[in-house]
Amino acid sequence: MILSLIYQTIIIVILLTFSFGPAFFALINTGIKHGYKPGALLAAGVVFSDLFVCMIIIAMVHFGAVNFLQDEKNQRFAGIVAGIILIVFGAFYFKKPVTKSEESIEIKVPSPLTLILKGFFMNLFNPAVWFLWLGNVTAVGKTFDYSMIKMIIYFSIVLGLVLMVELFKVFLAGKIKKFLTDKIMSTINHVTGAALILFGIVLIYNHFFWHK
Repeated sequence: MILSLIYQTIIIVILLTFSFGPAFFALINTGIKHGYKPGALLAAGVVFSDLFVCMIIIAMVHFGAVNFLQDEKNQRFAGIVAGIILIVFGAFYFKKPVTKSEESIEIKVPSPLTLILKGFFMNLFNPAVWFLWLGNVTAVGKTFDYSMIKMIIYFSIVLGLVLMVELFKVFLAGKIKKFLTDKIMSTINHVTGAALILFGIVLIYNHFFWHK
């Protein structure tokens, strides 16, 4: 049982911290652009969102209500809303970035609450996150006989590990900032924005046009 849990923990941490989804690109971009603290706040928002989704999934599995997530109409609505939100987020990355020569004059760093909420909702409205947690909770739940208390304790510990890895990613991203030119920073912003917009378009296509 212990070896099985260790294996499952490693898999979950890898899936959550190294999946190249919208939150990944936004996290790296924030760490590079604004430094460790803002990136850490965004990472905290993402992990809090994972915890929130995880708790909801645990409750749904415990009470046998997972059919709500598997309903095609609910999936379609969530996918379209998530796609629109990601496109809006992505569009903001195409604003002209502050150059290094301007940084000493003005550094527009989002407020702590804004960063936490951005990470929280960007992750929350990603349908893939919900199904990832549904798979994790279902798989691990068998080990704990679907005990709600045991699953909450276990996943809280796992997400603590995830947060540590996310903070390390932000730390590394902040360290390479001094080696980046204005042109490279602009390119990073555009790549991040394009990635978020692409994720949004794919979500809308998959949940609306493809099912139409």
